[in-house]
Parts: sequence; C-alpha cells; structure tokens
Amino acid sequence: MGADTLAGMGENTSTGIEYVRGDATTPLGKGPKVIAHVCNDLGGWGKGFVLAVSRRWAEPEAAYRRWHRERAGNDFGLGAVQVVRVGPLLWVANMIGQHGIRTGSKGVPVRYEAIDTALASLAVRAAELEASVHMPRIGCGLAGGKWERVEPLVAARLVGADVPIRVTVYDHD
Repeated sequence: MGADTLAGMGENTSTGIEYVRGDATTPLGKGPKVIAHVCNDLGGWGKGFVLAVSRRWAEPEAAYRRWHRERAGNDFGLGAVQVVRVGPLLWVANMIGQHGIRTGSKGVPVRYEAIDTALASLAVRAAELEASVHMPRIGCGLAGGKWERVEPLVAARLVGADVPIRVTVYDHD
C-alpha cells in the first residue's frame, strides 16, 4: 500500500480527517482523488511539497507557471485554486495560500484566510468530481503555518461541506 495509519491517530473522530504515514503524491483508496497543496502568490515553484509533485507529473507546475504568467487575465491570487488533471481519476489542486516566501525573520508567509477560501472552492470541485481529497499538512511546511489553525479549516470546508468530502492527511516518513 505504501502508507500506514498512524498509531493511535487513524481517523480523527472529532474532525473526520484520516491521518496516515506515507506520500501524498501516491494517494490511498479507490475512486477519484484530488491531491491538494499550498502554493505562493509569487509564481515560485521550487521548494517543499511541489518538488514531490513535479517528480511525478509535469502538468501541475506548467499549469501553475502559466496561470501566474497570465494572471492579468485570470483569478491568480490569494485564495484561488487551479485543479489540474494528472491521470484518469487523479487531479492536483494548486491552492494559493501563501503570500511571498519566507526570508529571514520577516514572519510567516501562510495566509489562513486564503487557505480557507481555497478549501471552500476545492470542496465544490471535489464534490463535482465525486473525489476524495489527499494532502500533506498544507501550509505548515515552508509557509510556516500551524496545523492547529489549518486542521479546523480543512474539517469545516471539506469534511463539513454540504456534500462531505473524505480527507486523508499524509505525514511523510
């Protein structure tokens, strides 16, 4: 399988989110799936989880860079989501939830409001695709966010959506 349920974590009954050890780029289970991750609003793609995405598929990076390059004529910006098909039943959701990048002690680039907005849009798209959502602990790596702040957003916007979305969060080995 490639991933094991975290000992003692498994499904978090208070949120409905399932936690597993493994690689979010190889999502578990059957049926349509969306891999969600957070991108910055600078057009930069080169560190963190995006490297794992790019090792598997070229399309998400190419689409993100094109989306940024053509931003004058589209919705690129904080809170926006771009869903890119990478397989017959698999998509990658590029969610803009980070303002800039971390440099020195200038604070953290995560923007919780933007992640919340992006997750709301993702819920609609995942419901249309009848897909489960798979992700690392979004916004908590290079973006500097705290999972205690992100988890309730994921639970409310996806698990608690009008059409509840199954969510699996991957902690890399």
